[in-house]
Order: sequence, then C-alpha cells, then structure tokens
Amino acid sequence: MDADLDTLATALYVTTDDLLLAHPERVPARPKVGIPPRTSDAEMLTLAVMQALLGYTSETRFLRYARKNLLGMFPNLPLQSGYNKRLRKLATTMTWLISELGRQTSIANDDVWVVDSAPVECARSRETVKRSDLAGWAEYGYCASHSRFFWGLRLHLVCTLQGLPVGWALTGAKADEREVLNAILDATPHLGAGTRQIVIADKAYYGRGFEAGLDLAGIELLRPSRKGESPRPGQRFFKPLRQVIESVNATFKGQLDLERHGGKTVAGVCARIAQRVLALTAAIWHNDALNLSVRRSLIAYDH
Repeated sequence: MDADLDTLATALYVTTDDLLLAHPERVPARPKVGIPPRTSDAEMLTLAVMQALLGYTSETRFLRYARKNLLGMFPNLPLQSGYNKRLRKLATTMTWLISELGRQTSIANDDVWVVDSAPVECARSRETVKRSDLAGWAEYGYCASHSRFFWGLRLHLVCTLQGLPVGWALTGAKADEREVLNAILDATPHLGAGTRQIVIADKAYYGRGFEAGLDLAGIELLRPSRKGESPRPGQRFFKPLRQVIESVNATFKGQLDLERHGGKTVAGVCARIAQRVLALTAAIWHNDALNLSVRRSLIAYDH
C-alpha cells in the first residue's frame, strides 16, 4: 500500500463497511418503510474523513470538489442537505469507529499517555453569542497558551506518544479538566487490568484526592510542580514528552481546522469535531499499517 489519500480511502471504506456489517447496532436506526439512502454509511464516513484531511471546512465546497474528482469512487454522492443530516446522525458512529480503528494499531497499548485540552472557538461577536444555539453549553473561557479569552468549548484529548487519540470529550470552556479526565478514563476500555498506565499532564491536573483516585485506578500521574510545591520526581525526563500533546493540538488547529469547524448547533459541532478526531485516527491507523516512522503525518493526504 502507498501513503496517499485514495489508498487510505479505499482501506478505510473496506474496514468500516466490514465493522458496520458486524455491528449493525452502531448505525443510526432507519424506518422499515421508505427509500434507503443510495450512499452507504461506510461511504459517508469515508467522505467525512476525506473532507477533513483535504481541509474543506465548507460542505458545499467539498461536495463540489467530490463531484468533480471523486465520482469514480463515490458514484452516488448526496446533496449538501442530505450530507449534513447524515453526518450529524453518524456522530455517535464516528466516536465508536475512532476506538475501533485505534484498537487495530500496533501502538494502541502504549503505557504512556498525554492529556490536555484545546479551545474550540464558536463565536466572536457579542450579537452572535447572544443568538447562538450553543448558548448554555458554550461559554467564555481563557486560553493560557495564547493569553486570550474566547467563547466556545474545549476539546479534551488523551492520546499516546504517537498522537493516537485514546479518549476525548467536548465540554464547555470552564469545565474542570480533572473531572473531564476522570470521565474519559472511566469510559476508556484501553486500561488493562493489572498494568500501570502513565499519564503526563500539565499543572491544571492537581489535587491529592484527584491523584489518589488515579492511583487506585492504576494510573500514575506525571505533571510539573505547582508554585509552592516541592519539586516532583522525574520532571526533566517527561517535560519533553509534554510537547507531544501540544503538537497534536497544533495538528488539529493547523491541518484539520479545529477552530474553523463551522458548526452552529450542538449536533453540528459534535459531528464536526468527531469528524476531525476520526480523520486524525484514520491517518495514524493507515500510517501504522504501512509501518511509517511518523504515524501522525498528514502530508500525504492533504492534497
């Protein structure tokens, strides 16, 4: 196999189709009476990944590109409204597929994870904030890395040192990162019984009770010492590894347009964020199958 978009799309479609046939409960329910869609769920998920990798934030522009260049692979492309509705209904399926693809990689059992959150801006003007359907979930928060306030959400991500997403969550901008991490870990099947998992975090993941709970769950938390704390052991060794999560967040923002998602509703934002996490996972899954040294590289797929 080659590291190009057509090969990735073919491999992803075949794998996704097999997985959905084996797990029909993972696809959205459809009425028994009616006209079945001409574009299968596996095709829709493959198109969603291709859209994210190619950098099309507009579904209309992507479908225009697809009709010109991808009809040989997808002869029954839906209209823009149908494409949008199908993707929103497939958001839960995308989340499940992210885990399934991750489990098929050789790096899924990495005993070192990194965790952090990244801002997902949803509006800038006050008028947009006031009339947005996201009000009540999206909120004002502060991005320390860019020293700025924003209105929107946060993408909380746990990934391996190769950048493979292990668990993720989308919350309000002010959500407690420690509570979110506990929720992600509780829902993560990758935690092996009887093994110690190392999680590298930043200073926001602190607290005796919090760390004691992680320790009982078989997780060793490594983080920098906070102001007034005694130096924590091993800081000089894991500090360079913290850059992994910063690099993954940069991939989401720079190559997968995380903050240009274009979602206007809760369902729309969830689908678009899941689409981007799935695209990164699919690229890593394919690069791992090719045994490439850099699993997280998207260069071969963005044109």
